[in-house]
Amino acid sequence: MFRFHKTLDMITLFHKASSPASVRLAAALRQASAVASETSTADQASDHSAQTKEATSRPEFQLEVTETPPTADQLRTILGYVGGDRISTLVKGATDEQEALRKYAENVENLQRPVVVDWNNGKVGAGENESEILKMLNQLQK
Repeated sequence: MFRFHKTLDMITLFHKASSPASVRLAAALRQASAVASETSTADQASDHSAQTKEATSRPEFQLEVTETPPTADQLRTILGYVGGDRISTLVKGATDEQEALRKYAENVENLQRPVVVDWNNGKVGAGENESEILKMLNQLQK
């Protein structure tokens, strides 16, 4: 029987290499992606289930790490995912979507990176709270 396979969820990290928080988050996301895609075979010498027990509940995802800031269209989508009450966590000093877009157009550094976007599930994690972002990834739908 022919079946369509589900495509992997696309996760993008808008990274800033000069930010220690962004560097830590990039490493953690790469590790989470590797663990999620890891498969064990019966002939392996040891059982790694204890180390990966929590991580194996996370579905596999495709990770894109980019230092390029989001386009204006991507930012509109991201702001829509975040909602009005959390816009200031993404764009410095912005209180609504129009102000966020204006401030971003003036200076892309107004975007508070790192920003992690789960495009398939409409979720965004921003800033230095690595545990909150990893928790967001753990809540992905299987």
